[in-house]
Amino acid sequence: MAEKSIIIIGAGLAGLATGCYARMNGYRATILEHHSEPGGVAKAWKHGDYLIDGGVHYLMGHRPGQSCYEIYRELGVFKNRRYPDLTDYVHFIDEPGGNRVTFSGDLERLARDLKKIAPEDSKLIDEFIAGVRSLQRTDIFKMMETPPELLGIFGTVKQLWHLRRSLRYLGGAYNRPITEYANAAKNESLRRMLTHLFLPEVPAWFILLTLALLASRQMGFLAGSCKDFTASLEERFKDLGGEIAFDSTVKEILVENDRAVGVRLENGTEHRCDVVVSAGDGYSTIFKMLGGRYTGKQINKCYNTWQRLRPLMTVSFGVNRDFSAEPALNFLLLKDKITVGNVAVDGFPLRFFNYGNHFAPPGKTVVQVLLITDWKFWNDLLQTDRAAYEAAKKTVTAETLVRLEAHYPGITAQVEVTDIATPYTTWRYTLNHEGAFMGWAPTPKALRTPLKKMLPGLDNFYMAGQWVMPGGGVPPCFYSGRHVIQLLCKRDGKKFSTSISE
Repeated sequence: MAEKSIIIIGAGLAGLATGCYARMNGYRATILEHHSEPGGVAKAWKHGDYLIDGGVHYLMGHRPGQSCYEIYRELGVFKNRRYPDLTDYVHFIDEPGGNRVTFSGDLERLARDLKKIAPEDSKLIDEFIAGVRSLQRTDIFKMMETPPELLGIFGTVKQLWHLRRSLRYLGGAYNRPITEYANAAKNESLRRMLTHLFLPEVPAWFILLTLALLASRQMGFLAGSCKDFTASLEERFKDLGGEIAFDSTVKEILVENDRAVGVRLENGTEHRCDVVVSAGDGYSTIFKMLGGRYTGKQINKCYNTWQRLRPLMTVSFGVNRDFSAEPALNFLLLKDKITVGNVAVDGFPLRFFNYGNHFAPPGKTVVQVLLITDWKFWNDLLQTDRAAYEAAKKTVTAETLVRLEAHYPGITAQVEVTDIATPYTTWRYTLNHEGAFMGWAPTPKALRTPLKKMLPGLDNFYMAGQWVMPGGGVPPCFYSGRHVIQLLCKRDGKKFSTSISE
């Protein structure tokens, strides 16, 4: 029997994972990618002698003991790669309170440090640490092994049984956004730190889980950059016999009698296949490539009412200075807000790429700041006044350096390279709706809402990626691709199978 053919739109993490599992299960797979390289938002690029990494920086579950470790083995991410342990999650520099605290995987140390700055919140801190310890016993990724569409009542009960020891910390007060949870802190400095441990929309249990993985030595740096990480997936896909066509932008998904039969590219060429999988932007897929013809109540509700992540402006500096003694990830909580476009920001992540030798020449460092901003401001400015757009970028960059100079005197004069990516830059390379670096904001509601990977009324079509796995991130994107092929195998009466590459 001839292999069924699959066209996958997008060579990001989800698209590459879908392709790998398609090949493992005997489907002929071709990935069509808009850009000239794979990776999607997991992108790194050279700027002079520096490697600017604008994507994934660490890997959850990189050791045996978590279910996602097996999916990494299947996708070949360990082959000739190393992922050194992340021991500290983030180092806070709190300008208003004058405090510095490292959220470490050493939970006893973390409790002591937090109580030192906020003794009045000792009870809250003890409860917080207890939640982290409880979730160390939970393999949350095991919940992703089976597609929600195939779970059934017994599968759901089995999942709840797996979580029985940690259910207390997955609901109630811990299922509120971290901003609400942090309001229980009496100390303002502690409140600011808790709020900025990740995105402010995430439920508190997500923060507990992240720190639990850290404490269990289940988080590793991408020491070779996210470009190298993506290359491992591309290598695995090609080794399995898959094909990728770059500079191939899909304009339309071809449909006949409510069945996806192929795609039409922007250059007018058509490619026919048995199954189409979109691992690209959800909005573009549903409302542009398919013309909004296959939606339904849930999809319309999501795209009309759900909160999406605010886009980022990434400012990277190639600095002639050794920052090897600095924590790799910091968060600078500002005394005076900085304006980014038309958004006032009260703090920002600050990265020193000092954990690998690929980012900068010896004695030099890539220093990167991530700033929340607004799509409309940058897009409108670019469309109406390119000179003003460039001037606005320089203004933000100069103000950023002023803030860094206060903590790292002399850094401004040591900058050799400046690299600025606005939300428009992200859109140009990925076509993600309004320059999104991920899809839905990881709100408590979104993280608990299973989204189907098929569209109502459309056959032979599936979706993978962050738009059908709210929360985004590496494991969900990988699992989404795995789910698509599991569903396809189920439909075709085939046993889903995998293989290991190390």
